[in-house]
Parts: sequence; structure tokens; C-alpha cells
Amino acid sequence: MARRLRPVELDFVESAPLRLVFSAELSASPQAVYEALAEDVPGWTSWFTAVSSATPTHGGGGREIRLKGGVLFLETILATDPGERYAYRVDETNAPGLRALLEEWRITPAANGTRVQWTFAADAPALMLAVLKLGRSGLATSFRGAVRSLDRRLTRSAAQ
Repeated sequence: MARRLRPVELDFVESAPLRLVFSAELSASPQAVYEALAEDVPGWTSWFTAVSSATPTHGGGGREIRLKGGVLFLETILATDPGERYAYRVDETNAPGLRALLEEWRITPAANGTRVQWTFAADAPALMLAVLKLGRSGLATSFRGAVRSLDRRLTRSAAQ
């Protein structure tokens, strides 16, 4: 059963009790990366292997994300800055222990393409925060695999 989380705004990405930040460089352009993140929500399943379904909701103002294993996130999109930033908060989830969750994807030009920075900002009871910290390496592995897959996908699309 989904539970409502505390609604947070963009400043939570800086003030959250737990902030996990990951970055990688892609050869694709910032605009192509942004479009894949923000405009092709269903496409997430083709490059982010943890995502089993991704559906835009509320006329594009939200998303329903299902992860492999059955975790559900109902989200509100908070920032759509083309070529720069895509951010959303989780409003409801069936994942236990979370009080608030916001994810921000920052996109900046790099020498050979794009630098992507993903910030996972969360609030939860102390024990859950500790579990999330312990899971940092797993999130890092998932992020790295996802952006490599996204880069391959975008590079193939650009070559066609």
C-alpha cells in the first residue's frame, strides 16, 4: 500500500538529511540527455534497468515509476530546465521508512559531451538513513550502468 511522503521543494536537494551525489560523463549532447530524462519518460525502461515501467501522469506534471522488485513511486516534477536540470519529488511510495525523497538530475556541457550529476536527497528515520548510506555503492553501480546504457542509446540514435 502506498504512503504519502512529506512534500518538499527544490531547496530540499541542499538541505536533506541524506544527500547521495553521483556523476558521470556522456558523449551525447546536453539537449539529447535532457530530452531522454524529461521528455521520454517511458523510454527510461530501455536504459535504466532498475525501472520496469515509467508513465507520465497529470498531463506531464508527474510520473508513475515502478522498479523491478515492486517498488512504486508517484512523483511530481518540480523542475524542467531544458538542457540543464530535471527534478522530481516522490509524493507516494510503497517503499518503507521514507519521509521525503527528491531526485535532481543536473546536466552541464563537458569537453566531449555532457556531465550528468544525480542527487538523491532523502529524509527518513535514523535507521533507514543508515541503510540508505550502506546502499550507496549499489545506487552508484545502478547510476553508472544507467548512464552508460543511456549514452549508448543516444549515440546510436544520433548516428542514424
